[in-house]
Amino acid sequence: MQTVPIPRLMISAPSKSSGKTTVSLGLLRYFSSRGRHIRSFKKGPDYIDPMWHRLASGTECWNLDPWIMGDDLCFESFVRNGAKGDGALSLIEGNHGLHDGMSLDGSDSSAGLAGLLDAPVLLVVDSSAMNRGVAAMVLGMQMMPPGPSIAGVILNKVRAPRQADKQQKAVEAFCRIPVLGAIPADKDLIVPERQLGLTTVDETEGADSFIEGAAERVARYCDMAAIESIFHRASQLAAGALSRHPAAREKRCVIGVFRDPAFCFYYPENLDALRQNGAELVFIDSLKQTTLPDVDGLYLGGGFPESFLGELSDNLGLISAVHERVRSGMPLYAECGGLIYLSRSASLEGKRYPLAGVLPFDIGFQSRPVGHGYLDLKSAVESPWFSNSERIRAHEFHYAKPVTSVEDLSCQFDVARGHGITGARDGFFHRNLFASFAHLHAAAHPRWAVKFTDLAARYRSSVE
Repeated sequence: MQTVPIPRLMISAPSKSSGKTTVSLGLLRYFSSRGRHIRSFKKGPDYIDPMWHRLASGTECWNLDPWIMGDDLCFESFVRNGAKGDGALSLIEGNHGLHDGMSLDGSDSSAGLAGLLDAPVLLVVDSSAMNRGVAAMVLGMQMMPPGPSIAGVILNKVRAPRQADKQQKAVEAFCRIPVLGAIPADKDLIVPERQLGLTTVDETEGADSFIEGAAERVARYCDMAAIESIFHRASQLAAGALSRHPAAREKRCVIGVFRDPAFCFYYPENLDALRQNGAELVFIDSLKQTTLPDVDGLYLGGGFPESFLGELSDNLGLISAVHERVRSGMPLYAECGGLIYLSRSASLEGKRYPLAGVLPFDIGFQSRPVGHGYLDLKSAVESPWFSNSERIRAHEFHYAKPVTSVEDLSCQFDVARGHGITGARDGFFHRNLFASFAHLHAAAHPRWAVKFTDLAARYRSSVE
């Protein structure tokens, strides 16, 4: 069997907010700024961390989600996007704690993904409130099934050199792995957070300066040569995934994509899948552009439209253009933030903002998440977008919900897990319009891109 070398390393932690993202960003910027090819992957359905990764490295960041994609697709995506023949390092940032996941056996945890990819783990530990007991935590991380290969530890948020010395001696004595860094506590090394995650790059003033600071601190307090050597310890991987990527179709349609600070949540696989199926993508700034370009379909992704409701509501030219195209039958696919934009209005902090009015309900924002986590959906009807009885695994994260009646909505899916639009149903559709709170991953559902581009190509033919 043909194999390929992919030097790789997973950055993980015992629990969230330990500093693994800061260390990941520091490593990405350190290596890329020195001319090293490095690309990154993010475990889980997250959109925001990959934005920071892209800024840090200058290259795309790919999501690997075992629950949504399954093991085989995660492995294929990693090999296809990691094996470019340029000797690049591949950094995988875990999510939550190393052993956190849906399954009891840990197969869909970061530890499980590290095992699937045969990737060594660099464990970032918040050591601020511990002494020699940090070794007990690391030892537990090593022994807990599925038994990840922890190759080293970085002590983070260290309060004093004496504390770091005691912790290093304990870890190296009892866990038999090296401590490769001890980073002092520093409030400037904490990425700003909002709601349930980091702020986006566009919302964070001085984002690039933060990354530069992270790279400088990581390089100063960590053994960079030793860390780089861990990447190269990883075994070669089976290259079968490289031969399973079909050739791209010729251009047959143009799809407009809202992409700006309000709508910035897109899996790169989704955009690539549309291109692969013959779509030329045209990016649209919903905050600045007052009309639509000549497109055959629209893709309105997720993001934080609630941060820009005034600007979106005031852009009447774009709202009118979207209305006109929907009436003409042009296909439009909207997820989460896009669904909010298409509603009649959105109310936030006592103020109501008229929006596109394509969907027959109004949106209100709640103080707690309405839907947060994985979605398991079953199609209840046949539509241009999905087949009857089709099962979809996806992700949702929204504080928004309809605040007017949705009893008569035509919905695609019954919700087996999660919330969706109503708590029981998700996926409003009408003719060639589809709007959902679900973030779908095209690698797990390749027919989505085929159907979208088919609809756009038919629309193109009908108006030529």
